[in-house]
Amino acid sequence: MAPAKPSSGKDTYSVILPTFNERQNLPIITWLLNRTFTENNLDWELIIVDDGSPDGTQEVAKQLMTAYAPHVQLQARSGKLGLGTAYVHGLRFARGNRIVIMDADFSHHPKFIPQMIALQRAHDYDIVTGTRYAGDGGVYGWDLKRKLTSKGANIFADTVLRPGVSDLTGSFRLYKRSVLEKLFESTDARGFTMQMALAVTAKAKGYSIGEVPISFVDRVYGDSKLGGEEIVEYAKGVLQLWWST
Repeated sequence: MAPAKPSSGKDTYSVILPTFNERQNLPIITWLLNRTFTENNLDWELIIVDDGSPDGTQEVAKQLMTAYAPHVQLQARSGKLGLGTAYVHGLRFARGNRIVIMDADFSHHPKFIPQMIALQRAHDYDIVTGTRYAGDGGVYGWDLKRKLTSKGANIFADTVLRPGVSDLTGSFRLYKRSVLEKLFESTDARGFTMQMALAVTAKAKGYSIGEVPISFVDRVYGDSKLGGEEIVEYAKGVLQLWWST
């Protein structure tokens, strides 16, 4: 199915939201997105990419499609195929010329989206990323161990790769669609290292990146998807990017 074209002369914002067992979070994040875009008079849509959640996430998504028509669509996949491929899949169905990627668990609050849009418009940035580690950004709800793990991961990647981005592992971003499509074509990473790979590749290609400080809050419902295997994958990804750049 080919995406519809956005109306000429006006930006359309497509939010790609990967989900797995987000039945409790999905109605609230959708309501917040609707309020944010409506209050700011922005054309928007939400593409929910669900990886076969067993908790009824897809049933909830179908109800939201009716409640918020025509702004919400569900693109269901048969199994847990990974975060990175969910973004690639969702982009196929997006009609917007601006793409927002974010998490469904309230760690990324939609209230920061207007700031990201304003910064992109003011400076014509190709990418605007939310950052936990610059300005008045911060992390809330994590224990000390997890904070040190996240901060250490960013320091490690910054030291090795020198990307010029303060929050390399952050996954709350606004892209020009054409830029994201080109990055997907030239980036092989599709797991938890994908955000890092996209930022590093963007810098290597000369794309401009702006940053908006955000408050990152730990998920309210559900369990974190990050485990030991993902941390090892991240470290390998940093070294692979260093070798290839």
